[in-house]
Amino acid sequence: MNDINPSIGCTVTSCKYHSDTQDYCALQKIQVGTHEPNPTKAECTDCQSFSKK
Repeated sequence: MNDINPSIGCTVTSCKYHSDTQDYCALQKIQVGTHEPNPTKAECTDCQSFSKK
């Protein structure tokens, strides 16, 4: 994808929404969630908009 959303930085190149040219997401909005019942660190959160290329 060549579109970028400058408000959403992303370095996950295996995601189909990652810009091919820069470290940004191409989506207009992402869903962020957690896999923990009580998240306390950034590592506890996930981009739930991720989709494998």
